[in-house]
Amino acid sequence: MEQVLFDLEDDFSLIGIHSTEEDYRLAYLLNKHLNTKLTRFKHNLDFKDSPSEYPLFEYNDCKSLNNYYLINNKCSIKATSNTEGLFGGNYSKTTYLIPEKKEIDFFYKIDGCNNPVFLKKLVTDLKKINQIITCYLIDPTNLKSKNHLIF
Repeated sequence: MEQVLFDLEDDFSLIGIHSTEEDYRLAYLLNKHLNTKLTRFKHNLDFKDSPSEYPLFEYNDCKSLNNYYLINNKCSIKATSNTEGLFGGNYSKTTYLIPEKKEIDFFYKIDGCNNPVFLKKLVTDLKKINQIITCYLIDPTNLKSKNHLIF
């Protein structure tokens, strides 16, 4: 009999969201339309080798035992240039939580849920929010940077 090992850290579903809204506004809209209670996590998602920090919102659903996270994919880092003239001065650099998905503005991560019927309905409900341009399911196993989503 073949033994199947489950890695609980990888047990999550992922939805990519395209929206021009600010993160706090999108969290508010998700709460309003999905009847969730996303709140700003006290710490940003950050990494030892990078100055980038990604705001994080979370909601722990006690009924379904699912945890929901709204995460920015983009972070602007302010940098300064020591040169004078045309290209000198202050500028910012955009970094990405998942660099291979630069077109995505936010990720909606659901820990503990792999129910395809629930996920399809969730995507349909998200698309009804006017401020969301589009959204779709993403297979996390195909992401090179999926470890950035394990926290």
